Amino acid sequence: PYGFLLYGPVGAGKSCFINSVQRALLGRNVILALESSTSGVTFTVSIKTHKLKKREGGHYPFVFRDVMGLEPDKSKQCEGEYKERQSAGIQTEDIIKVLEGHILDDYKFNPQAPITEDDPKYKQCPEPCDKIHCLVSIVPADAISRIDQNVIEKMNAVRKKASELNIPQIIVLTKVDLACKIVSRDLKKLYYSRKIREKMKDSSKKLEISMQCVYPVKNYHEEITEDSDIDVIILMALRDIIYFASDHVDRVCEEK
Repeated sequence: PYGFLLYGPVGAGKSCFINSVQRALLGRNVILALESSTSGVTFTVSIKTHKLKKREGGHYPFVFRDVMGLEPDKSKQCEGEYKERQSAGIQTEDIIKVLEGHILDDYKFNPQAPITEDDPKYKQCPEPCDKIHCLVSIVPADAISRIDQNVIEKMNAVRKKASELNIPQIIVLTKVDLACKIVSRDLKKLYYSRKIREKMKDSSKKLEISMQCVYPVKNYHEEITEDSDIDVIILMALRDIIYFASDHVDRVCEEK
């Protein structure tokens, strides 16, 4: 199956996006990935692979891989002054190892140190299905300007490694309803909103990803019943993630 890796700041809505995709595909409420109701607190602490169900039974030929959120490194006080920086959140080295297919499911991330090759959850020789075929940056539209620069630097370090591996990358811009009152009232006006377009440009510039690869979405959050407006923009993003992953696999096969 194609592998899609979701990464981004803590509280950006990674697990919520996975649930929203599954919900749009099944047409009913679902809890596939556990979510935190507290913004700014990481809920995912280990790598989880999520298979998505079909309405008629079975699973789709792609999986989402969810990892711990990125956090800014914390300053450590030394003799009255803040001089040292302590790692927080997931290590960028671990995300890169996930890209390459080296980290097995359920590995619990250590914010202080990346995985070692002698760890039982480290796979020395990953298969093509273990690797990532599209990197998905999850960015909250309502908090782009407040994302710590250290987190942006970490995201760009991962993105640059993905580029070296020729892995396609997109941005899923979540929480658009919180970023624009007009969109909050009427989701159909999403692509007519100047504010949302500004948020798209800002995220594109910060992460150096083309505007045509930025997808503004609203995840299911409070809604209990189906909403076709939410489904449409969620499935538009999913469609292109699948297209880009398919193109990547075709290129790899051609090279071999």
